[in-house]
Amino acid sequence: MTEDLAVQKAIRARLVASSTVTALVPAAAILDRNQRPAPDPSIILGESQEVDEGTSLQRDRTRIYHTLHIWKREPSLAGVKAICGAVRTALKADRLELDGYHCADWNVSSARYLRDPDGETSHGVMVVNVLVTGGAS
Repeated sequence: MTEDLAVQKAIRARLVASSTVTALVPAAAILDRNQRPAPDPSIILGESQEVDEGTSLQRDRTRIYHTLHIWKREPSLAGVKAICGAVRTALKADRLELDGYHCADWNVSSARYLRDPDGETSHGVMVVNVLVTGGAS
């Protein structure tokens, strides 16, 4: 398993285990999929980027930027902002448990709130920043 996939699985596991998140978005609607329309409401595990941190001679540190897309059919942004707040709280709760790797640091580095061009849907975009060390066992 790659660092990136380990991070994605850990994020999803944390979100579906959070009763605060699942009170707003059913666990079955926290998905890794690439199609629209997204279920209403939903959290879609989106794009990611791996960056070699290069801060050690072992070159065993990778920064993962993982994007979450939050969707809710509503005229305002209030529901999307509430879901993003619950996601942030769930991810801050404790260190992410990664299969075969160590989570050295993590945070939600950004969140944006957008109105979809369809005029009926709100969209939140969050970026989770995770520093991963070590290799797969």
